Amino acid sequence: MKNSLYLLAVLALSASCGGSKKVVGTASENDKVEVIKDTIVLVQETVVDTMTTVTEEEPDREQQTIEDTQVTEDPDSSKTETVETFNHSVWNYLLKENVSAAGNVNYEGFRQKRHNLREYIASLGAQMPTEDWSHEDQLAYWMNAYNAMTVDLILRNLPLESIKDIDKPWNQRLWKLGSKWYNLDEIEHQILRKMNDPRIHFGINCASFSCPPLLNEAFTAQKVDAQLDFLAKQFVNDPQRNTITSDRIQISKIFSWFAKDFKKEGSLIDYLNKYSETPIKSNARKSFKDYDWGLNK
Repeated sequence: MKNSLYLLAVLALSASCGGSKKVVGTASENDKVEVIKDTIVLVQETVVDTMTTVTEEEPDREQQTIEDTQVTEDPDSSKTETVETFNHSVWNYLLKENVSAAGNVNYEGFRQKRHNLREYIASLGAQMPTEDWSHEDQLAYWMNAYNAMTVDLILRNLPLESIKDIDKPWNQRLWKLGSKWYNLDEIEHQILRKMNDPRIHFGINCASFSCPPLLNEAFTAQKVDAQLDFLAKQFVNDPQRNTITSDRIQISKIFSWFAKDFKKEGSLIDYLNKYSETPIKSNARKSFKDYDWGLNK
């Protein structure tokens, strides 16, 4: 655009100068100077008018571009996501890499990334929950801690076929969080069960086939409620772990061992009916399946 204006000015000036040469033979020197001045003024006015027109047009095109951008923006982009108090991304990565959608665990894969697992557990010890943390943040933290420590326990004792091949597996104080050494029993019974959400029994994993499958993603404050609902429904309706008909149920021993937790708001059948795809009668006959402690690999 600038080059075009410059060319226009040069052409106008050349035309004017050409006209002044024709005047030389009949006009005085003062007249020639006046003609040149008039020509320069004319060129200046032409250039200014042209630039003004361009200046007025450019904002319109720029504004149109901005408006187009605004129209194509994600309508949900203004929503603020929940800020996670603790970053579980390392654990999330390890789970994605080494746990199938069905919950089968590749312990050899975990073993190869054991330094990442140890670093994650160390980060748990460096930033423990406080009273300022939300219920969801604390729930996600302690369930992730339990599951990560269970995987670490298995890695410490490979090769083995069952967690029960380990001497008192749930009582070993192997992990330091803050200034205290923890074991799995304490995290489950003294912390998680006291959070009054029986769904934790579907979220924590005992490295065994009959346990609820290990979720292949980390729990987070933002998603933990939906994650636990998903796991509860998946476990209750899993025919390998629970057999449910309307008038007879053969269910996991988890519902026997922790019956107190599941009966806080009604009967055990009332609780099962919250998630069962088959409605269970209140007088349905009940029995419990044998528990398979084989390693969930």
